[in-house]
Amino acid sequence: MNAVTPELDRRFRDAAAQEKLLDVAYDLVDTPVGDLLVAATERGLCRIAYDAEPEQELERLARAFGIRVLRSAKPIETARRELDEYFDGKRQRFDLPVDISLVAEFNRRVLKELARVPYGEVVTYGELAARASRPRAARAVGTVMNRNPLPIVLPCHRVIGANGKLVGYAGGLERKEALLRLEGAIL
Repeated sequence: MNAVTPELDRRFRDAAAQEKLLDVAYDLVDTPVGDLLVAATERGLCRIAYDAEPEQELERLARAFGIRVLRSAKPIETARRELDEYFDGKRQRFDLPVDISLVAEFNRRVLKELARVPYGEVVTYGELAARASRPRAARAVGTVMNRNPLPIVLPCHRVIGANGKLVGYAGGLERKEALLRLEGAIL
């Protein structure tokens, strides 16, 4: 019996993605803030996860988007390139299509406002709530930030406490600080 070579395996995965046989394609991306699991549907980027337990994350993706979840680098190439450019200081805005179709209406509104927060700037949870037409919903915005499916690309690291302090970040405060330092938002 012949063993599957890494090249044959890669070609199979790329072909499955190209033939649109996948519900979700994913790969691991090495970054200065750790390995990221990056996943995409046909509609766009659907998940970026820090320190993901791959099996748990893949189960979540399968429950949300469909069971055909496969590691395939090709559909993630553009996201990998843009993340590399971001971490190299050459990109301040992501041009990736995103798939937040499964996100609740309020959360989607907050995430769309979050995407408008410029590189190198910060906003408070209360300010973001006001921008999303819910000025009294700062805590709810905090929950949305904690559940943000696309950290870095949808820059929840740019949201700070009303007192100007770094608070709450699903990836850990040290990562939030590193991202803000990268952007020059804090010295």
